[in-house]
Amino acid sequence: MKNKLPKRWQKNLEMLDIAFQPILNIHTGKLYAVEALLRNFQEIGFQSIFSLFDKVYQENLLYTFDIYLREKAIKKFTTIERHENIKLFYNLDNRIFEMQNFKEGNTEKILKKYGVKKDNICFEISERQEIAKECDIGTVVSHYQDENFSIALDDFGIGHSGYKLLYDSTPDVLKIDRFFLNNIEKNLKKKLMVRNITHLAIQLGVRVVAEGVETREELLVCKDIGCHLLQGYLVQKPTKNTKEILPIYPHIVDLVRDDRRVSDTNYQIKMHLDKTEALNIKSKASCVIDFFRTNQETSILPIVNLHNEPIGIINESQIKGYLYSQYGRALLLNDSKKTKIKNLIKRCGSADINSDILTIIEIFSNDSESVGIIITNNSQYYGFLSARAIITIINEQNILQAREQNPLTKLPGNIMIEKYIEQSILTQDSYLLCYFDLDNFKAFNDVYGFRNGDRVIQLFADLLKKHLEKEFFKAHIGGDDFFVGVKCTEENENFYLECIKKIISKFTIDVKGFYSAEDKKNGYIVSKDRDNNIKKFPLLSVSGSVLFTHKNSKGRTLDSINHILAKQKKTAKQEPCHLCVSCLLS
Repeated sequence: MKNKLPKRWQKNLEMLDIAFQPILNIHTGKLYAVEALLRNFQEIGFQSIFSLFDKVYQENLLYTFDIYLREKAIKKFTTIERHENIKLFYNLDNRIFEMQNFKEGNTEKILKKYGVKKDNICFEISERQEIAKECDIGTVVSHYQDENFSIALDDFGIGHSGYKLLYDSTPDVLKIDRFFLNNIEKNLKKKLMVRNITHLAIQLGVRVVAEGVETREELLVCKDIGCHLLQGYLVQKPTKNTKEILPIYPHIVDLVRDDRRVSDTNYQIKMHLDKTEALNIKSKASCVIDFFRTNQETSILPIVNLHNEPIGIINESQIKGYLYSQYGRALLLNDSKKTKIKNLIKRCGSADINSDILTIIEIFSNDSESVGIIITNNSQYYGFLSARAIITIINEQNILQAREQNPLTKLPGNIMIEKYIEQSILTQDSYLLCYFDLDNFKAFNDVYGFRNGDRVIQLFADLLKKHLEKEFFKAHIGGDDFFVGVKCTEENENFYLECIKKIISKFTIDVKGFYSAEDKKNGYIVSKDRDNNIKKFPLLSVSGSVLFTHKNSKGRTLDSINHILAKQKKTAKQEPCHLCVSCLLS
């Protein structure tokens, strides 16, 4: 390289070292990539990595220094066992584009020197660093994507232009900032924001990394939401010893396996999956004609990279001008740069074969233009789930729910409740289980009639749907009895218990709207009791019987749980707060 570093910076560079932090497939615990992180910067007199890069920037050496640092990182990356099968995430300082000696092709020379392919490299760009107005982050993304490198947008959410960047120049990978993941299982606002970010990214064909994950609970929430990849101290702290980088992380495998629900999600996807063979992006454009000529019943052609990772799809309807005209076919057959496969690809969302089917349905339903979702297995292309297949699954789900739901409230009934409790027993996770029973409902029915009684029941069902988050299972036992359940941890038990208390309080207030002004003023109604005696009955309220079950709780059987919840209802009705809470002992 023509621009040499001054000797003092060459000496500094020798003292610096590279640590790697693994990035895993969130469903399998297998190694997907490593992120290169700079170490030993304190030894050369800097308090932080940012202050080091600020210094080389001020001395107009940023690009030269970065190129030498890239070579150092890539060289060390090749010492990782089976590095050919993983990616290297390398952090770029956006300001390199301001350097006068910036030049294309240097990275490619380094890769060639160490026998590393472009598909193995992903450049990380962050909004943390400002760059010149004439060269925004979108320009950086476009430059490296034009050079066939992958781009990851780091620290998503902490800057002000993240969503604009997704709109203007879509990256290949999005890394959600640690701020949004910290205690996400306790923070419904964070959970909603991360779900929206993740689903939007997936719809745009972007892989999502949950970055900075430190607890089991954070991992499980991110997995359920739909994140593809995982990084953080829960997996492993950055290490300078490449022998400590593992091909698979058993403790993550165990966490995911223990969480895997008793369901037929995997089976449902496989039943409807189109196993159409994907086309490598390096193939000639003329192969597209051959594909659609050979597979006349298929309108979607999945495109993958050298690692069999999905890049996107080619939709037959988008290239009709090429396929069905002599001039168009001539362009494809010519394999010119203008008609390379890369220019024909449309981004497409992807999900792992082990993803929750309801998450896949939600992602699909939020995108009216979606033609389907690519299904992966350990980050590699596995098949294509078409829009028609997803709609079929939705219909199957709806038929199943309609068959087993209460006709009045449209909530799941007793069969689904039993399945849910049995699942809570089999998974051995901690759960909050709750029976709700409306107080003084018979008296209200006798005075105000069955139609108003049905309206009260519908009111309570609507409160459950509106005020309990998606993770809650909400069901109608029958009559004025309801059931809810939610998987929890010791850390968020109190939070979910507060949700139950809010339902009790909200119903007690809202139900007063069904009474006459006189009855509301009196605070009671007059009716006959079960022995036909005239009696004053308080206004409607609701009592809750709550049972917590933990991993080591004894007596976790369907009969014992039902017995405890039913018995506690009587106690709850006597409590001023209308709530009785217990826990199965370990």
